[in-house]
Amino acid sequence: MIDRKSGSTLWHQIGEVLAAEIAAGTLVPGDQLPTEPQLMERYGVSRFTVRQALAHLEARGLVRAEQGRGTFVHKGTLDYTLSKKTRFSKNLIEQGFEPGGELLVHEIIAAPSRVASRLGLPTGAMVIHRRGVMTADGVPVELGDSFYPADRFPDFDRVRATHSTITAALAIYGIEDYDRQSTEIEARMPSAEEARLLRQPKSLPVLVITKVDADKSGSPIAYAETLWSAERVTFKIDLG
Repeated sequence: MIDRKSGSTLWHQIGEVLAAEIAAGTLVPGDQLPTEPQLMERYGVSRFTVRQALAHLEARGLVRAEQGRGTFVHKGTLDYTLSKKTRFSKNLIEQGFEPGGELLVHEIIAAPSRVASRLGLPTGAMVIHRRGVMTADGVPVELGDSFYPADRFPDFDRVRATHSTITAALAIYGIEDYDRQSTEIEARMPSAEEARLLRQPKSLPVLVITKVDADKSGSPIAYAETLWSAERVTFKIDLG
């Protein structure tokens, strides 16, 4: 418990108690911490004091705060390898994470110039646009917009819905294998909506990856613009 006469700030003492519970395994990776009102009642302190304690734990990398859900014991970062054969599900499964996601948008639109250029299509050609959030053990790690040539992938929404991975869905169209043709990475701060969908604070940066995948003949089959939570993912570049 905390000692109000110790000379140590209350928020620091609360943080150390919670850190000790994490170290002892009382709170394990993925566990949700008690809510702010519960901690206020437990320690007889103000909401401001509780928030200082939680912010200190987050700064140490012991917990993560998710907007609208609460604060959770950090499970560590996802090591995501970028290579010619990058596959989302494979990357996660090999590290013991359960891949998942939620489709937010599926539509057929006229390709903006930047999309048409990357896909080798005339501006205004019809493309499939899909926006979704990808998760690791239920925690959002990626918010992405993907574009596919509409004439090459008819009825793609139904085909994708009946296959667990993009790779399996593409095989239905005769694409047994494909390679990463290009990858670009930059960093920026998220918008309020992006932070909400990634369930992270607006004050934490995101990594922006733009990529083009191509079939074995070198013809582009997909262009994507994806945002990754910088606190949850470490990228590794495979030059092999």
